[in-house]
Amino acid sequence: MSDELAMLDGVTAAATETFLPVTDEGFIRGDGVFEVMRVYAGQPFLIEEHLDRMEISAANLRLEGGVPREALADEAVALLAQRDAAGFDGCLRIVLTRAGRRLLVTEPLPQPPDRLRVGYVTYAPTRVLDGVKSLSYAANMLCSRIARERGFDEALMVTPHGRVLEAPTSSLFWADADGTLCTTPLSEHILASITRAHLMDLLEVEERTITSEQLLDVPEAFIASTTREVHSIAAIEDREFPEVGEVTRKAAAAFRAHVEDLLG
Repeated sequence: MSDELAMLDGVTAAATETFLPVTDEGFIRGDGVFEVMRVYAGQPFLIEEHLDRMEISAANLRLEGGVPREALADEAVALLAQRDAAGFDGCLRIVLTRAGRRLLVTEPLPQPPDRLRVGYVTYAPTRVLDGVKSLSYAANMLCSRIARERGFDEALMVTPHGRVLEAPTSSLFWADADGTLCTTPLSEHILASITRAHLMDLLEVEERTITSEQLLDVPEAFIASTTREVHSIAAIEDREFPEVGEVTRKAAAAFRAHVEDLLG
């Protein structure tokens, strides 16, 4: 079965056969909200927390009608049941548009390199969208494309004033000289990442701002997200990190154990 199976308002079909009317403002204006979560052996990981964040996004975007949590949760289970659910390791995307349409899509897990080479891309957060994981994601995707045009695997978004924020779809973590694990504070208008929050509960993490110049001097860094878990950084611009650092290894092991514990 294809990894791209979709359900639109309770009707399941191949993703290539599912369509939205061109008049839906989620399509023509990016006016809607979404969540992507990891699926392990058919189980959508932390779905309740993703729906919590979707509710915050919908409220902040003034999405009329709110989030139909029960319907989305039931449809997620039903969609995964249409596949070889127990054998599916991948992603589940949930979309809610301004017109009230519910779209769920299963997707294959991205296959990035084991360690990432990342490059800086200048980016100014759209503050009116703070607290909204909206369908208007073109700026983030463009940052990734610009970084790849420069020969990197992914972008790190940096403000015009030189403060490093996050990757387009991942949170940034780094170790300082004494081994303290740090991450960018939410006050810098970054996404309130669910994986970031769990790592901060599992480990001692300090929220700090950091400039693009300062980040080149740290001993190790990684990004984290629902699809990547903890993903080591091999280079930032021309600064090389020859090996996976001890702090990164500890974070990766702690999060993997946490996932296994929650999945039972």
